[in-house]
Amino acid sequence: MKSFKPKAWLLPQPVLIIGTYNGDGTPNAMNAAWAGQWDMGEIMISMGNHATTENLNRCGEFTVAFATADTLVASDYVGIVSGKTEHNKIEKAGWKSEKAENVDAPVFDCFPMTMECRIKDKLNESETGYYIIAEIVNIICRDEYLAEDGKPDVEKMRLITFDPVHNGYIVLGKRVGNAFYDGKSLK
Repeated sequence: MKSFKPKAWLLPQPVLIIGTYNGDGTPNAMNAAWAGQWDMGEIMISMGNHATTENLNRCGEFTVAFATADTLVASDYVGIVSGKTEHNKIEKAGWKSEKAENVDAPVFDCFPMTMECRIKDKLNESETGYYIIAEIVNIICRDEYLAEDGKPDVEKMRLITFDPVHNGYIVLGKRVGNAFYDGKSLK
């Protein structure tokens, strides 16, 4: 076995697109991977010092879309280009947006599923950023990504995960088991 110094290698890491509005009302987005479920109806995101962070300080509402193999290039682009220096990030990414129904934030047209969120709490706030605890207000899923039971079909989405070990993206695969069921065979 080989040992490594501590690194942020918790796997898999989601590739999330955080949507906010700039002060002038134009839509903005950033790519974030350090996030996860906080509670049943809440998520947590580690935020650095970004244009999105400034937008969140002004308005605590945002959207979270899940990047896919089809949105990979533009999703990476909004992560490497700052909204502080590139005002037309969304236009250059080729995305169109509309205002979310339940929060003051944009919903981008190319993602299969988007969460509408509102900041509930900020932790460890400093000049370098903070952690957001946000309530999920609503979840939107495009019809073509719904399963026969009417719920989102994650396999159809071709979601990507961030590989922090080799700085890459990996498409999540197919279903391999049944949660809360398959382990019963060992009882």
